[in-house]
Parts: sequence; C-alpha cells; structure tokens
Amino acid sequence: MKTGWMIAVMGVWLAGYTIAGAQPNRPVSRGELLYTTHCIACHTTEVHWRDKKLAKDWTSLNSQVRRWQENATLKWSDDDIAEAARYLNASYYHFSEPDD
Repeated sequence: MKTGWMIAVMGVWLAGYTIAGAQPNRPVSRGELLYTTHCIACHTTEVHWRDKKLAKDWTSLNSQVRRWQENATLKWSDDDIAEAARYLNASYYHFSEPDD
C-alpha cells in the first residue's frame, strides 16, 4: 500500500518538473501534491473558474476543501486541508488570507 502511494507521489513530483519545463527547480508544495494526487482526477481547472463556484472567499474555500476530502474519505489533517486550500488559492482564486 505504501509503495503505491510513494510511486504516485514521485510521479506527481516528476510531472511537476516536466510540466514546469523552463523551471526545473520549481519546488512543489505539499498542497499541490495533495491536490494533484487526490483531486485532479475529478477536478479540472474549469471547476475553479465556473460562474457557480462554491468558493467565494478564503473561509468558503477551506470549507470546500474540507468537505471534498471528507467525501473522498481522505482523512486529511487540518494542516493538509490548509495546504491544499493555499495551493488552490495561489493557483486559481487569489482570495485574501486572514492573518493568523
């Protein structure tokens, strides 16, 4: 079981370097790894740009990440949820994040 997970993570990691092309040293965040490993199969980038998107601000984005990881029974920690939300926010939404 762990071997399959490690192969998937390495594949995503290597794909990130291949996709980056001109940026071979681009670091891949934990949020990006979580999203590309567990979510991208069902979520194309269009889901983040649609008119009726459910994420309207930072709080609702976190709520949606939490909801979908629960629906997929991923059992992510609060940190995992926050990392995936940060990745999505940086990549698609650009909401203001609250100061901690």
